[in-house]
Amino acid sequence: MNSSSQSQADWFQADTSEKSGSGNFVAAELLNGRLAMLGFVIGLLTEALTGHGILSQFTFGVLGIN
Repeated sequence: MNSSSQSQADWFQADTSEKSGSGNFVAAELLNGRLAMLGFVIGLLTEALTGHGILSQFTFGVLGIN
């Protein structure tokens, strides 16, 4: 990467981080990851209790297909 493209990249990074409030994105991604892990564990626990896999839980519960 040459000097001018590096300075353009630095400018772009600085400009976007000022406009985006990157702290909010970090907090949102942490929350999103934690909720995804929670949903996965709930799915596994439900599978262990009912004996139905994730896909069959969806089709039986939500769609009402037997």
